[in-house]
Amino acid sequence: MPAEAGKLPVCPVETTLMLISDKWKVLILRDLMAGPRRFGELKRSVGNVSQKVLTSQLRQMEESGLLIRTAYPEVPPHVEYALTDLGRSLKPVLDAMWDWGTAYKEGKEPAAV
Repeated sequence: MPAEAGKLPVCPVETTLMLISDKWKVLILRDLMAGPRRFGELKRSVGNVSQKVLTSQLRQMEESGLLIRTAYPEVPPHVEYALTDLGRSLKPVLDAMWDWGTAYKEGKEPAAV
């Protein structure tokens, strides 16, 4: 759930960074754009992140309203993470980061808006 308006930074860019500034959060968003994932799938796809850090990042993102955690009553436990509509609304931001990073890696001048 989004923070109360009085607790958010005045600058909208700072607000966005507050929600996704961590390297792992951006990679989690990237991977969940394709659909729901289990914890183990996220851990493998995100990269060299500890279980403790990944758990913490997922909890923060859930508290921010960017994703939902669904636990299925099975043995062994089955938990999935999926983006909310709010989380999916960050796709244009990630697409812009992808385009900019691709241009930079290719030695091209990233496109200006």
